[in-house]
Amino acid sequence: MPKMTDRERLADLEARQRKMVEEVEKTRRALRGKYAAIVPELAVETLTEREFRDVLAAAIRVGGGAAVAALKPLPESSDNPKPPAKRVPATSMA
Repeated sequence: MPKMTDRERLADLEARQRKMVEEVEKTRRALRGKYAAIVPELAVETLTEREFRDVLAAAIRVGGGAAVAALKPLPESSDNPKPPAKRVPATSMA
């Protein structure tokens, strides 16, 4: 096999680089699609769109582990996103 000239080698490397960029983008889209498929299973309707975006952006910015560690101490939420109404104790009329 004859030795490639610098110009041929550069053209080959650039072609490989373009393929690699395409492969990275294809893989990124596939991964994002997997994560997007999780959203229908979550009760996101309890958040505004802005809150949802902010929560995701913050979690991504700090990293998953740090975000989970920060949220774990918070109380578990119930199916009802609103806090329960305060009850007044009954008093005896006797």
